[in-house]
Amino acid sequence: MKKRRLGRSPIYVSEICMGTMTFGSGADEAMSHRIMDESVEAGINFFDTAENYPVPPKPEWAGETEKSSAAG
Repeated sequence: MKKRRLGRSPIYVSEICMGTMTFGSGADEAMSHRIMDESVEAGINFFDTAENYPVPPKPEWAGETEKSSAAG
């Protein structure tokens, strides 16, 4: 997996970003962890955990994608 420097920081991220918008709604916790594990094994280290995920948004799901990504 090719990596690119993130701006002028010393951080390098994969050219492919894994979106987590279905984590918590379309993908349960176990499937979400499998997806993240396989992504990391493929060299992905860039995960989009936008605060409005998952889709469709529900108040009880707010912040859940961030928790799942941080735990992985």
